[in-house]
Amino acid sequence: MAVIAATLMSGCMNAPSIGVLGAYFPDWLFCIVAGVALAVVIHLILRRSQANRLIGPAAVVYPALVTFLALAIWLTFFQH
Repeated sequence: MAVIAATLMSGCMNAPSIGVLGAYFPDWLFCIVAGVALAVVIHLILRRSQANRLIGPAAVVYPALVTFLALAIWLTFFQH
C-alpha cells in the first residue's frame, strides 16, 4: 500500500518558481523572456552583417529560434 501511495504522490512537487520582490513567477516565464531577448540580439547581428536574407521565412525561423533558445535556457539553468 505504501509503494502505491508513494508512486501516486511522486508527481506532487512544488512548482518550479523564482521569487522576485515577494512574488513568485514560474521559471518558464523567465526562459521565454530570455529566449525572445536573445532572438532579438541574433536578429540584430544578422541584420547588421547582411546575413538575414540567407535564412528562410522570418515568420517560421524566429519563433523556432525563440522556442529553441527558451528550451535551451530552461535545460541549462533549471534542471530539477
